[in-house]
Amino acid sequence: MADEAYHRILLKLSGEALLGNEDYGIDPNMIHRIAVEIANVTRLNIQIAVVIGGGNIFRGAGLAESGIDRVTGDHMGMLATVMNSLALQDALLGIGVDARVMSAISIHDVCEDYIRRRAIRHLEKGRTVIFAAGTSNPYFSTDTAAALRALEVRAQIVAKATRVDGVYDKDPEKHPDAVIYKEISFHEVLSRSLRVMDASAVAMCRDNNLPILVFNLNVAGNIMRMAMGESIGTLIH
Repeated sequence: MADEAYHRILLKLSGEALLGNEDYGIDPNMIHRIAVEIANVTRLNIQIAVVIGGGNIFRGAGLAESGIDRVTGDHMGMLATVMNSLALQDALLGIGVDARVMSAISIHDVCEDYIRRRAIRHLEKGRTVIFAAGTSNPYFSTDTAAALRALEVRAQIVAKATRVDGVYDKDPEKHPDAVIYKEISFHEVLSRSLRVMDASAVAMCRDNNLPILVFNLNVAGNIMRMAMGESIGTLIH
C-alpha cells in the first residue's frame, strides 16, 4: 500500500452510507460525520472529489423490478444522487468547507453542470467537488461514474467506502469465515466475480492503471487514514 498522502482522490460513497441509523433517506448525524472527515483531509491540501449513489432514496434496478421502466427508474436514481449531493454540499458548507455540486444532467437552478475543466479548476482551488447524476446515462451505475470521473479529473485513486473492512473471498455479512484480501489484482476481482464494484468500473480502472481502495466508512477516521496512504482496507491494482 501507499506510504504517503495522495494529492487528489475520488471518494465513492454509496447512498446507503448516508442512512446511518435511519431506515430511509439521510441521517443528519452521519452526513455531518462524513463532512467533518472530508474537511479534515482537505485542510491538509489534499483534493477530494466525491461521487454518491442514490440507493437510500431510489435505485433504478430495484424500481425496474417493481415494474417501472428501467430508463425511467435510472433517471429517478440520478435525481436521488443529486439530492444526496446537495445534502453533502450543505453539510460541508456548514463547517466552512467550500464545495460544489456538478451534475451530469442539467439542473441550472440547483447546481452546476459538469464540465471537466471547471471541475479540475474547483479542485485546484481547494474546493470539494461532488459529482451528481452518475454518467447521465441509464444502465450505468454510480460505480462506473466514479471510475469515469476519477480518470477525467486525474485522481490518483478511487476510494470506495463500504460497510465492511475491504474485499473478502465471500460476503462477510453472511459468512463469518470469510477471508479479507489486503491486496488483489483487477484480473482476480473480475475473474472471481467479487462484488466490489461493477465490472465495468473495475475494467475501466484496470485498463487505465487506476488503483481502487476499498475500506470501511463506519470506522471513524478512516477517510483520513485512506487519504494519508495508511494500510487499511483492500488495494485493487
